[in-house]
Amino acid sequence: MSRIFNVAVVGVGIGRSHIVEGYVPNADKFKVLALCDLNQERMAAVGDEFGIERRTTDFDSLLSMADIDVIDVCTPPMLHHPMVLAALKAGKHVICEKPLVGSLAQIDEVMAAEKQSSGKLMPVFQYRFGDGIEQAKAVIDAGLAGKPFAATVETFWRRDADYYAVPWRGKWATELGGVLMGHAIHPHDMFTYLMGDIDRVFGRVATRVNPIEVEDTISASVLLKSGALASLTATLGAADDTTRIRLVFENVMIESDHAAYNPGEKLWKIQPRNEATKAAIDALLKDWKHVPSRFQTQMERFHGALVGTRPLPVTSADSRRSLELVTAFYHSSSTGTDVVLPLGTDHPLYQSWVPAQFRTA
Repeated sequence: MSRIFNVAVVGVGIGRSHIVEGYVPNADKFKVLALCDLNQERMAAVGDEFGIERRTTDFDSLLSMADIDVIDVCTPPMLHHPMVLAALKAGKHVICEKPLVGSLAQIDEVMAAEKQSSGKLMPVFQYRFGDGIEQAKAVIDAGLAGKPFAATVETFWRRDADYYAVPWRGKWATELGGVLMGHAIHPHDMFTYLMGDIDRVFGRVATRVNPIEVEDTISASVLLKSGALASLTATLGAADDTTRIRLVFENVMIESDHAAYNPGEKLWKIQPRNEATKAAIDALLKDWKHVPSRFQTQMERFHGALVGTRPLPVTSADSRRSLELVTAFYHSSSTGTDVVLPLGTDHPLYQSWVPAQFRTA
């Protein structure tokens, strides 16, 4: 029988999804023992729904609970950095929603703390999991796709005034960014997960849809380390919510499912360019075993990492790569220049990408 790890979920908004999709299906691996939220009414509802009796509004109290193994941080973005650091210092394992933190300086601080902690850290990128994306990944990793040529990533979602009625949204100090941070961050992670690392970015950001501080429309021209070219476009002014990733390789073209919030679940279109590749892909996928999507598989594989049977499914290095792209976008847009990745401590936006007029003292 595998070890069951006890979890405290901090923030029961998206945290409820972690429970429903991640912990309930993995009840032989995790048990949610505690909830933490400032909204006591909402916390009571979730606690009653899942029979979780331990409830608190005091995050620090969780760190001293000896029977809590995992702190799952599902709070607004501005709280991630201090909570992750505190949990790692307390020796807890940590799961944290996106964005992990709000700058490259902060991610480097977190990565240093992670090395000193007995706990493991897993950022959340739940869209990496499911039959569709994992079949695409299997084909690429097997070498069947061949040389990468070009790609497009479209994140066309809709966010209206009611979305920004939540006080922390749409503001630099609390959301830490706009469509780059809260929406396109997932498709962009899926793109680099499949297509490889980015070499340079020329990006533009704009606020065109809603009267908010942060950006809601972006586009970029991207050169990958492999030499492949890509374009990234996102807006929150679409009529509905659609995500589309198209990857063109020497031997195959791959197109994602268009579901915005679960793009990995359904099978993707994998179109071979020749009969030999088709035969090889058919053989590779012949005995495919179903991979549940989103949090169910990410949490299952996190358990494997905790017991030492597999590597972390998502790492802090993955999160840094994601935040490098965000930083490069903002810098390129403000300067009108190409930005070369990776970014080091000498980059002008290393400490913060937030515009100077919105930074707190």
